[in-house]
Parts: sequence; C-alpha cells; structure tokens
Amino acid sequence: MVAVAGATRKTARKAKGDGHLRRAEILEAAERIFVAEGYEGATIRKIADEVGVSSTALYMHFADKACILHEIVEGVLSQLLDRNTEIAARPLDPVVRTRMMLDAYMHWGLEHPNAYQLVYCAQNDRTADLSPERTTDLSKQCYEAFSGVVREIAASGRLRTGTGDSAAQALWMSCHGVVALLINRPNFEWADREELLQVTLDGLLNGLVID
Repeated sequence: MVAVAGATRKTARKAKGDGHLRRAEILEAAERIFVAEGYEGATIRKIADEVGVSSTALYMHFADKACILHEIVEGVLSQLLDRNTEIAARPLDPVVRTRMMLDAYMHWGLEHPNAYQLVYCAQNDRTADLSPERTTDLSKQCYEAFSGVVREIAASGRLRTGTGDSAAQALWMSCHGVVALLINRPNFEWADREELLQVTLDGLLNGLVID
C-alpha cells in the first residue's frame, strides 16, 4: 500500500477547553493513517495523536477503529451513490449519462484520494473482511445505477462489442485505473489532468458506442 505524504504525525494535545472534537476531524485523520499503514498498522492511539486528543476522548466518539473505517467508507459511498442516482434519472441520452457518470466517478475519486484508496484499492488486507452489510449494499447500488444506464445503450443496439454488463465493467475498470494511477503516481509527468480524463472518456465511448 502506498503511503501518503505527511501521514501519522503527532499533533500537540488539544487543550481541555477545546472540548467537543468534531467526528469529521477524527475521520479525516483516520483516512490518512489507514491508507498509509493499513488497517492493522492503524491504532486508536495513532489516530488520537494525529488529531491531538487522548485515546479516551476518541473513544467517546467511536467504539473502535472498525467503527471509524465503516463510517469513512459509508460516507464516501453514499456521496457517490447520490451522484449516480441523480445522473441516471436525468432525461438524457444514455451515452451522455454514461459519460457524465464516469466523469463524476473519476472526479469524485480524485477529490477524495485517501477515501478512494480505502474503498477501491485497499482490499488486499483485512479491511475486506470488515465491511458491514450496509457498505456492501451501497457499493452494489453505486454499480447498479451506473450499469443500468450502460444496459440502456446495449438494449438500443448501440454497442460495438460485448454486453451491457461487460461494457459497464470494462468502462468502470478503465476509469478506476486512471484514478488509481493519478493518486499513486503523483510524480509521474502526467498530461493536464482534466484533458487526460476527457481523452480517456472519448477513447472509451467512441470505441464502444455506435453513433
């Protein structure tokens, strides 16, 4: 797993008067540590040190680190599901909606690189066994909203090759690769990011869809 810059730094302990630590602050710190050190390497003490509170204070917000991970994953997946559902319902050509959903997916991943890696890149350790039923269901709903639109293209006879399911999966896998590489290889001399995303979408859809 690729470490992120500045991960796991010890923060000065917050004064008592600062009292009510926002849950969002804990989640943000935990994202960085989970990505940098993996689920096993992350500890409540490390997360507490990152935000400058005692472990006891952190336990007032979360029972354990599994609860923190669940909330991070549910939050980012809920956001993606909202975007997919809203786009899927628009009265537009399915090819247009497919492009919009892929574009939104890539931008969403790049806007939340740490959470993206937790959801889609960190399944090679025990985090895969910690996903509750709700998280699995959210991930499935995200895919179904997207693949349903691609199946509309297939039903209209506009796919050059494959089925609605294979086309949807190939499109998703391709865009995932773009996001993962941009996140994990920041020092590579990439072309302009926005241009790269649009060229990717042009190539994928022009190759798969009959005008």
